[in-house]
Amino acid sequence: MRNLALEFEITALMGKHNFVTIADLSKDKILYMIKLAQEFEKHPNREILKGKVVATLFFEPSTRTRLSFETAANRLGARVIGFTDAKVTSATKGETLKDTILMVSNYADAIVMRHYLEGAAQYASEVAPVPIINAGDGAHQHPSQCMLDLYSIYKTQGTLENLDICLVGDLKYGRTVHSLIMAMRHFNPTFHFIAPQELAMPDEYKLYCKDNGIRFIEHTDFNEDIISKADILYMTRVQKERFSDLMEYEKVKNVYILKNDMLSKARENMKILHPLPRVNEIEYEVDTNPHAYYIQQAQNGLYAREAIICDVLGIGYEDIVNDKTII
Repeated sequence: MRNLALEFEITALMGKHNFVTIADLSKDKILYMIKLAQEFEKHPNREILKGKVVATLFFEPSTRTRLSFETAANRLGARVIGFTDAKVTSATKGETLKDTILMVSNYADAIVMRHYLEGAAQYASEVAPVPIINAGDGAHQHPSQCMLDLYSIYKTQGTLENLDICLVGDLKYGRTVHSLIMAMRHFNPTFHFIAPQELAMPDEYKLYCKDNGIRFIEHTDFNEDIISKADILYMTRVQKERFSDLMEYEKVKNVYILKNDMLSKARENMKILHPLPRVNEIEYEVDTNPHAYYIQQAQNGLYAREAIICDVLGIGYEDIVNDKTII
């Protein structure tokens, strides 16, 4: 029987380990990361990272991602440095991303970075001497959100295998749904892509599904019959900041709104996820519905991101299970 924990600990010792794209993660690695998150949920407060410094560089606004990464680092005993607005950095003086990354690498053991440009995290990982964690790059990927999504799905369904997943709303710019498609390729899902034509899933991701044998069905309607097919109903916000034409945003912002009466045919096990923040795509009355899980999903982000930080720093499963610094 394979010892996945030992295998990944040996791999971590072989060189710098980044967390940039979910596409690089094998099925075994995903299940291993879920295993780490489970351990951190049991004991989130430790000092296993005492003496380490984690830098959070957020060139783009964030609440949950930034706070959960910073909370994860703090709860593990690390210190946190960084910024939440590039306007207060030397970038306003013309400093390049490369120089910013190299300078911060002098001070930190790992860098968590969110950037508005697609590919920025990959570039940073190529120039940085310390591990880079991608906290979102443009409309491209959001691998740490994907990891907490996978953990939430696993917790609520007991498996990642053979699930029906409805992705609703902004599938064009939604980096969370793009990452989820890539991660779920290992687990034989069926996806329902529910979006207006203006925000339909890009062709590159539909081609990715075809190349990887992932079943998908496209819909423009959003109703209780479609919801009845879902194990997971993944709602997304129409992202105003991604639109260059605000008239186009106004046209699609209220197309799909989830209401309580639309859940009348939902499967008993079905859970509603949302990467948050929401605007008006889930009515507040749904919050108390037993199918709602998006608040707990956000909480799972702490455990998933504790797992990610430790993993890139070469701290493995055996280290975590045998940790004597639990508070």
